[in-house]
Amino acid sequence: MITDIRARQSGRWAGYATAACAFLFALTSFYWGFGGTFALDTVGREAVELIEAGDPGIYFAVWFAGFVKVAGGVVALALVQPWGRKRFPHWMLMLAGWGGAAALILYGAAQIGIQLLVRAGILVPPGDMDWRGFYGHLYLWAPWFVVWGVLMAITAFHYTRGRSAQVAESVG
Repeated sequence: MITDIRARQSGRWAGYATAACAFLFALTSFYWGFGGTFALDTVGREAVELIEAGDPGIYFAVWFAGFVKVAGGVVALALVQPWGRKRFPHWMLMLAGWGGAAALILYGAAQIGIQLLVRAGILVPPGDMDWRGFYGHLYLWAPWFVVWGVLMAITAFHYTRGRSAQVAESVG
């Protein structure tokens, strides 16, 4: 029991950092969902045009993305808070934590990788390339996904380690 408590406490910082990252990320989506346009051009010219035109599809997309990001923050908190272990089965927390970490890291890393291939001249961009959106993804959004994913992986690791210690103590 003491090992379990120590493992959970040592990973709690990561869970809170992961949740903060997710909730801050969600705030940008909700801001854009309310019609804000500041920094939207870092996502892409088309997003700005759709928001300015009042296209319902873009509003659905940014609100949906915002709620998914909030869910990611809730998963991080569930991994480090007692209510998470009471409310969700172990397998669900493991799947959400590790699956979320893998998806976030792979998504962000793939974007960065492709964009670096463009910067290196290996891939040729279209002539009408939206460079503001390109650099927004390369330097802001894609790295944020990677950082969020790494934090989620650290959180999931501490949850897994604490759970393993708990199982070992109950067996032994």
